Amino acid sequence: MPAASPLELWLLRHGATSWARSGRHTGRTDLPLLPEGETEARALAPLLARYRFTAVLVSPLQRALRTCELAGLAGQAIHCDDLQEWDYGAYEGITTAEIRRSVPGWTIWSHPCPEGETLEGVEQRCRRVIAQAAALAAKPLSDSIPPLPAAEPRRVALFAHGHLLRSLAGTWLGLGAAGGALLALDTACIGVLGKERDQRVILRWNAPVQWP
Repeated sequence: MPAASPLELWLLRHGATSWARSGRHTGRTDLPLLPEGETEARALAPLLARYRFTAVLVSPLQRALRTCELAGLAGQAIHCDDLQEWDYGAYEGITTAEIRRSVPGWTIWSHPCPEGETLEGVEQRCRRVIAQAAALAAKPLSDSIPPLPAAEPRRVALFAHGHLLRSLAGTWLGLGAAGGALLALDTACIGVLGKERDQRVILRWNAPVQWP
């Protein structure tokens, strides 16, 4: 029996929004992309068109949905509530500098969000997303899709948000959601998670669209 194709998770942060540019925590507030964010999202399309994706999961928030659409993968998109950004609770719309006036040294990775989501809750969501992506990648392909060569990865694209995708990468690596503290991710940039032999690794991170 032939070996299963390797799994790759392509993590795509949405394009720029007004709050992302000003550093305000944007959890469940459903902001649109800025015009420059739409330009960033369109720039993803030529790169992504060079690859075949077994499945596409997208956060239901409009900034992620629009990025997926402009990047050319909306036709495959499956809405995934677990890909929504952190619920920042009382810190929604507030910058880190403002929070630190009352909570010195505060970070999303080390301190709680009053009335918001816990780090453990975010990690549970990340584990569910990884399991869902793996299950979708393992499904037989449609008869209308040419079979993948054995060595070609089963790629699953995940369109979502900065802190959530960083948390997911930390979870993938066995560091837990808090491992995302080590992994900066800019708007409309790409991370690719996979394996080297049996070890989960980062194959690319915070990559702009110009990479070969």
